[in-house]
Amino acid sequence: MPIPEDVTGEEIDKDVRQELQSLPKTLADDVARNLVMVARLIDEDPEGAYGYSRVALRLASRVAAVREAAGFAAYANQKYSEALAEFRAARRMTGSVELWPVMADCERGLGRPEKALDMAGAPEVHKLDKAGQVEMRLVAAGARRDMGQLDAAIVTLQSPELASNSVQPWTARLRYAYADALLAAGRQGEAREWFAKAVEADRDGSTDASDRLAEMDGVEFVDALDESESEETTPNEDDDKD
Repeated sequence: MPIPEDVTGEEIDKDVRQELQSLPKTLADDVARNLVMVARLIDEDPEGAYGYSRVALRLASRVAAVREAAGFAAYANQKYSEALAEFRAARRMTGSVELWPVMADCERGLGRPEKALDMAGAPEVHKLDKAGQVEMRLVAAGARRDMGQLDAAIVTLQSPELASNSVQPWTARLRYAYADALLAAGRQGEAREWFAKAVEADRDGSTDASDRLAEMDGVEFVDALDESESEETTPNEDDDKD
């Protein structure tokens, strides 16, 4: 797959670059450039990112960072079985529990929410950092919803992190998930309150909380271009008078 000339491979994280040092330099550079393309495209063009991840995987399947990138690219394309296999391979190579929450979410994607809940109660969760533990809570709540257990999902999300007034990288998503669960349970007043709190914390637009809040308030957005076109096509009353 073609790679833009401005992509050198130096853009990748230094830890990943260090992992690639086990490869011959030319091969390491090729793998690095493909990994850069995965990172660049995974949000806007997941299919493209998946293609580059497969190239990197073919070149260096014994590098944990490559297996992890391949896992995330497959995950972004809802190829959950493939993603889970890659995450498991990366975990075997590194011994890290960092991927535990996304592995559990793959189980959800495969229609196995009970397995995801089992993973949420496993000892590995205690080894996660705070961000990982919050992510695991989100996955567990999602699994509860998959099983039709709305009240349990709401309770799962209730935590010190949710109650905290400090804004962390996970705050907006946690508040959003809580608001969405409340709304699904018919608790509209509380849901509106938490969507508003999610908006306050969502500094990088990682959720559509503002749209959900506006929808609840009955606000309709009109495209300015459509409005101007409408005015142009509306007959002038004075033109009809002869």
